[in-house]
Amino acid sequence: MRITLVGSRHFGVTTFNMLRQHGVDIVRVVVHDGEDRLAATAKAAGVEVVVQADPKFVAASEIAANTDLIVTAHSHARVIREALAAARLGGIGYHPSLLPRHRGIAAVEWTIRERDPIAGGTVYHLADRMDAGAIAAQEWVFVKKGETARELWERALAPLGYKLLAEVIDYAKTHKNLPAKPQDEQFATRAPALVDAKV
Repeated sequence: MRITLVGSRHFGVTTFNMLRQHGVDIVRVVVHDGEDRLAATAKAAGVEVVVQADPKFVAASEIAANTDLIVTAHSHARVIREALAAARLGGIGYHPSLLPRHRGIAAVEWTIRERDPIAGGTVYHLADRMDAGAIAAQEWVFVKKGETARELWERALAPLGYKLLAEVIDYAKTHKNLPAKPQDEQFATRAPALVDAKV
């Protein structure tokens, strides 16, 4: 399976390493910043790195030829429809909430702000609307009393992301397609950026 990975930072690097352990071929890494640690990791491993022309979007020309699947890991760029069409199975991403709850850039912060007793992670199909594509895998975790957004992310939600992405990748390798369950829009909530928050 040939994968184009779009991402950044620590989660992008750890996802890169997890994918390599799962016997897939990472044919290209796409980053918004050429100095990002994911770019350095990919170059050190001999994987081609492409820097987005526009940090807000991933264009079709930035997806490697003959890509089977696009995987995003800590990327806030929208993978445009033409780019998704360039990959045989489209694209998936990990969102640290029980989608459709907390769609948006600050899902973990909103989980804490709303005092949710449980949180979770979702691997979802990339689509025209941000965080709104069909669900490929989902799992929940308890939130500890007094836990901060960063603590929840590091303790439970980041590790859950690697686990769920690995499960979906393994499924795709075996079945040559992806699980897909539509999100129920009646339960959708927004998680816009918070000025004082950072995970």
